[in-house]
Amino acid sequence: MNVQRRFGLTLAALALAGLAPLSQAQDYPNKAIRIIAPFPTGTGPDANTREIAAELTKVLGQSVVVENRPGASNMIGMEAGAKAAPDGYTLVMGATTSLSVVPHLYGKVPYKADRDFVPISIVGLLNTALTANPSLKENTAKELIERLKKQPGSVTAATSGVGSYSHLAGEWFASAAGVKIDFVPYNTTSPYADLVAGQVQVIFDALPAAIGNVRAGKLKILALTGKTRHPNFPDVPTFAEAGLPDYSPTAWIGLFAPAGTPPAIVNKLGDAMQKAAAQNPDLIAKWRSYGGDLKAQTPAEFTSFLRQDNQLWGQAIRNTGLKLD
Repeated sequence: MNVQRRFGLTLAALALAGLAPLSQAQDYPNKAIRIIAPFPTGTGPDANTREIAAELTKVLGQSVVVENRPGASNMIGMEAGAKAAPDGYTLVMGATTSLSVVPHLYGKVPYKADRDFVPISIVGLLNTALTANPSLKENTAKELIERLKKQPGSVTAATSGVGSYSHLAGEWFASAAGVKIDFVPYNTTSPYADLVAGQVQVIFDALPAAIGNVRAGKLKILALTGKTRHPNFPDVPTFAEAGLPDYSPTAWIGLFAPAGTPPAIVNKLGDAMQKAAAQNPDLIAKWRSYGGDLKAQTPAEFTSFLRQDNQLWGQAIRNTGLKLD
């Protein structure tokens, strides 16, 4: 075979190789898609994952199923997602804990966000609430800060354990406000029963966990994160109104593919997420009812969001000096 013919065959092979990912994307998906959820079954993030999986099934025309792989602060499921084949048929639902918090708390994490995952889209954002037992005389975060300035440590804040979202959100508040709070960790049980009973006074947590008791009048909201007041809670002031414009812990979940997934497939999934997040008015209203927003972003927008969120949580955690290994 002469050199010219070999060269021609090589160019043809390269051209075909370049067309392969495009062909895969055109045919994608032609079978069921699995989303690894690193959360326990029955939890809020698990329910949110199943809701968006149902919407994606409608958009993509193939079943999108959820597989729970909980444990080790989401690390077990995230590691499984990182090691999955990068073909678009195994995705993973990341969250604040797994990608913005855990890497700053633990020295050994079996994955890296920027190395092992390709962001597809955020799924939803949940505002953080300062929620209190009604017996607390203060009704806003501003009033609570004023009290704590005069009486350091005079308020007890429940947390779901050391290093949990509620603990770190509370520590972030204390640091931003320059106050001292007495944190009470509940490592094996939910803190909300004691909060309702008045055994502890406040909690800093994503609002869905408290919303049922708020509606029943058993708890009250002193403040919510967000640049403006949430439309479903117009009477609840923001933390910015209390003088904390940079206090912005946000609970989010978002969809990722393993690194190496063809860009055409990632973009197709991103387009599907845009439709999935906008097509069900009842689901959109449900998210808003508990202080959240069901939304989608382009992969580029989501990447930018992740970078900023990671920096914010990293600084907040460094301020506490907390390390869990």
